[in-house]
Amino acid sequence: MSSIAALAIFVVAFFLIATEKVDKVKVVLVAAGAMAVLGLIPGAQVFFSEHEGIDWNVIFLLLGMMIIVGIIKQTGLFDYLAIWAAKKSRGRPYRLMVMLMVITAIASPFLDNVTTIMLVAPVTVLVCNRLQIPAQPYLIAEVLASNIGGAATLIGDPPNIIIGSRAGLTFNDFLVHMTPVVVIIFVVFVLFSGVLFRKSFRYNPDHVASVMALQERRAITDPRLLVRCLIVLGLVITGFGLHAVVHIEPSIVALVGAGLMIMVARPDVPEVLREVEWPTLVFFMGLFVMVAGLVHTGVISTIGTWAVNAVGDNYFGAATSLLFGSAVLGAFFDNIPYVATMTPVVEGLVAQAPDAAVGQALWWAFALGADFGGNGTAVAASANVVAVGIAARTGHKISFWQFTKYGIVVTILSTVMAWVYVWLRYFM
Repeated sequence: MSSIAALAIFVVAFFLIATEKVDKVKVVLVAAGAMAVLGLIPGAQVFFSEHEGIDWNVIFLLLGMMIIVGIIKQTGLFDYLAIWAAKKSRGRPYRLMVMLMVITAIASPFLDNVTTIMLVAPVTVLVCNRLQIPAQPYLIAEVLASNIGGAATLIGDPPNIIIGSRAGLTFNDFLVHMTPVVVIIFVVFVLFSGVLFRKSFRYNPDHVASVMALQERRAITDPRLLVRCLIVLGLVITGFGLHAVVHIEPSIVALVGAGLMIMVARPDVPEVLREVEWPTLVFFMGLFVMVAGLVHTGVISTIGTWAVNAVGDNYFGAATSLLFGSAVLGAFFDNIPYVATMTPVVEGLVAQAPDAAVGQALWWAFALGADFGGNGTAVAASANVVAVGIAARTGHKISFWQFTKYGIVVTILSTVMAWVYVWLRYFM
């Protein structure tokens, strides 16, 4: 009976999150509270258990990176890059789109894609307004590039953080296994975008002069602060890369980096804390509690047993199902709650794998499907929702279908390429 109650609460909450009928933070808090009142979560263990509670590694990794990015934002670095790209493109639509996508894709593996979009999108709107061209295609292309690029590393996309924490995968593991296919897919996407968005490209030489008049160096508000911040960011990324050597959790590296960033930049701490996306962190905590209810009442173990029996010895079939299933489901539901829910199931499949290599292949198939499925619709990933909101506030409204008609095509392309990669690398 308890498992039915936990599943019912979760399904209702998931539906409300997916349809955005109610604020998602309110939904997870009410759902988590309901599970606690009904005794469906493991009591105080929800705060301390790695497998039946809040994953604090994820929470504090996000918190540390949000503080670091909040301080870097004050330097004007992202404004500089966007203006530089616009001038280098000389207002040529396709060239401009490629440069903005490249900047976004390079930033996304090291800053989470939500943060990257929040920083790049407003400047993109500014440049498009100067050129008097529609900003929607450029914003959509940036989001798609961000979700692809963010898949390359442990910290680039929230689902990767969840998977890495549960599977014990390091920053270097993601670099070795995810980055190669992400680079290939991104290059193909850049070439394909010239065809995908061809009807949206407009060029007016009379408006190019206004963009060429922008002084990108003026965007850097504090050059000395920028240098100090980049040094600290470099140390943090190095710390992520040395995880397998020093055995320090990425969350600790991020928190130490945030503290060091505050020391060298000496910012107004209350102002920096206002840059932290507290609703996102609360959403994650509530979501982990909801998933803990499913684990504690046996729902996840039941699903996992069924999945193990269905797979049998066909682990390539399991990887294929995880990859395409995650892409399909992730396209219609926010990929964060989806991954948080499915991770224990995948863990059960991996436990039955004949060796560690096959087990890791299942994790990589799961991660690729969830990350690339985030491009499927306008509500499939947090970065998508953020970009649509920015577009609406700046007078460049993006409808659900306008985003989705591009997103679905890119999701299919990237998922098929990822499937070929998984087959060739792990099962050939």
